[in-house]
Amino acid sequence: MEKIIFGKTNLSVGRTGFGCIPIQRISYDESTALLRWAFDGGVTVYDTANGYTTSEERIGIALKAVRKDVVLCTKSGAGTPAELMTHLDNSLKMMQTDYIDVFQFHNPARVPMPSGDDGLYDALAAAQKAGKVRFIGISAHKQEVAVTAVSSGFYDVLQFPFSYLSTKEELAIADLCRTHNVGVLGMKALCGGILTNAKAAFAFLRPYANIVPIWGIQETAQLDEFLAYEKNAPTLDSELKAVIEADREALAGAFCRACGYCLPCPAEIPIPMAARMQFLLGRMRRDVLLAENWQQNMRKIDDCTDCGHCKAHCPYELDVSALLREHQKAYFACL
Repeated sequence: MEKIIFGKTNLSVGRTGFGCIPIQRISYDESTALLRWAFDGGVTVYDTANGYTTSEERIGIALKAVRKDVVLCTKSGAGTPAELMTHLDNSLKMMQTDYIDVFQFHNPARVPMPSGDDGLYDALAAAQKAGKVRFIGISAHKQEVAVTAVSSGFYDVLQFPFSYLSTKEELAIADLCRTHNVGVLGMKALCGGILTNAKAAFAFLRPYANIVPIWGIQETAQLDEFLAYEKNAPTLDSELKAVIEADREALAGAFCRACGYCLPCPAEIPIPMAARMQFLLGRMRRDVLLAENWQQNMRKIDDCTDCGHCKAHCPYELDVSALLREHQKAYFACL
């Protein structure tokens, strides 16, 4: 696999990364086999978070024997230094390692800084000095948070959404990272599953030579597709450009990226799926999405009280309640 130097970390990493949210959904044996197959295929970067249930534990089981040859990245959404250290120690335990390569602040509302009132950055810097953390990173969905972190000079790695639906301003953050020699983890390259043409997604991001996309992988077939693209990288030809333009036209405007920060919903609405249902019906198996269980899920939108929790927690400041009702109407029109 082609490798790059990962910003100021000076780590040599493969250009295809593994996003470890989906491995929570399969058995331990399956996740172990999948992670080892990824390693054997040249994947060196694995990204997770302490909030992703069993993800860290599964990484530890699968990759302990090859620990020195992989780059483990995880995150914490802690609000206090004490909670941050608890999360870090648990991550070390779960992943069966004595250090984390890249420990990230998980989508904070404001950027932790040295000598900040919250004490978060100083606590992580102390853990870095103690050898528990090699490099300090941050994940962000908002442009202003990403720009502030990268420009500060205090961060080694930024994780940010990059896809062919990104705006010019969002894509420019990759150039900003290059200027400041900050490593880039590209999340949401398939926009939480709304984009279904992995070849087009891969070809679009490939020219951004400093981005390591962390593809969310759950099945061997998905992994094999990305490994095949690594061996023979697709070019952004007219056919793939047509796919991209069609998706941009269909998905223009406000849409849910399925990041999940809106949850939990007091009405138990599965927002990341329900707020994208109109799109998903044309991109996933309709018989599954139109089955009775999903009809019941979409009816839960009637119980929405407009409490504002989802909107307040949406990194993209979407009017989530309005979006849910829009997709509910389109959904039941299909029955």
